[in-house]
Amino acid sequence: MRQGPLTGLKVVEFAGIGPGPFCGMLLSDLGADVVRIDRKGQGRGAPSDITSRGRRSVALDLKKPEAVETCLKLMETADAIIEGFRPGVMERLGLGPDVVLKRNPKLVFGRMTGWGQTGPYAMAAGHDMNYIAITGALHAIGTEDKPVPPLNLVGDFGGGALYLAFGLLAGVIQARETGKGQVIDCAMSDGAASLMAMFYGFKAGGMWKEARRSNMLDGGAHFYDTYQCSDGKWVSIGSIEPQFYALLLEKTGIDDPEFQKQHDRSAWPGLREKLAHVIARKTRDEWTAIMGGTDVCFAPVLDLDEAPKHPHNLARETFVELGGVVQPAPAPRFSVTPGKIQGPPPAIGAHDREALSDWGFSDGEIDALKAAGALA
Repeated sequence: MRQGPLTGLKVVEFAGIGPGPFCGMLLSDLGADVVRIDRKGQGRGAPSDITSRGRRSVALDLKKPEAVETCLKLMETADAIIEGFRPGVMERLGLGPDVVLKRNPKLVFGRMTGWGQTGPYAMAAGHDMNYIAITGALHAIGTEDKPVPPLNLVGDFGGGALYLAFGLLAGVIQARETGKGQVIDCAMSDGAASLMAMFYGFKAGGMWKEARRSNMLDGGAHFYDTYQCSDGKWVSIGSIEPQFYALLLEKTGIDDPEFQKQHDRSAWPGLREKLAHVIARKTRDEWTAIMGGTDVCFAPVLDLDEAPKHPHNLARETFVELGGVVQPAPAPRFSVTPGKIQGPPPAIGAHDREALSDWGFSDGEIDALKAAGALA
């Protein structure tokens, strides 16, 4: 039994990598019935394939016309689809929005790409780092010496999957009110640019310098940075507001009058060096005992083994274990219709008959698909 605020929402997901599967996971975690169209063959289904959790897999050979027709029939009753191919691929398969929206005018057709459906880069290959590079985001993140890729968080997942999920749900609301579906052109480059809105505002207001680590939020300020402790581990300090900054000085025992120049940018490098010397006198756990849970705006920097064991994460059950794999629990949280992990990552084709039957295919139709070689 599916559970969550999106229970009843039907989504067809064409298997891909990166933001598409993560978007499918988010929707499934909140109760949506997500059926993933996989290519025929063995693979997937490992418990470690976390972003594939919670949906059912139907394996089709899209070179067969019967398989294409199966996709069209699935999309006739779907609320939304997710596809992450290069522009034109779905059209060549006979599954483009012009065809599909004639079969289901209320469908929300979600297209997830790096560069978008149009523009001079639209047909070029790329990865997360490339997509955020043209938005100003990558330039702003890193050390004084070089930009540093911020994992895949800004492009794939922040600017991609989250914007796709947001766009799909907005489209579904509109379709239910008007009866008209539409195409969602979700580009990671667009989403990453949108995430930079506040920083473009800072720049327009004269509050942002292009040099990395010269601004308050990029590690330039001594009161908003990470510091290494005596045991080689790290802590994060974000004491921006004056009352929080005063508490930082109190907790660290700093009485140097130079630290009263909190917002004097010219003083930041020297103050950062002084604060680093202070933090280096104790272990991470010692500083956590002193500043953890206070208004200093402090937290220990944890690795992936440590994070699930932190008391706050344990109390909130932020991480769960499924199939022997520790992984993030569904988010956000709902007071009346909480989400849940709907099931483990599926093996390719694991739900051919079950999913198709639930979506309106007869046993005879499913048997015919298998006989034609269209279904695994």
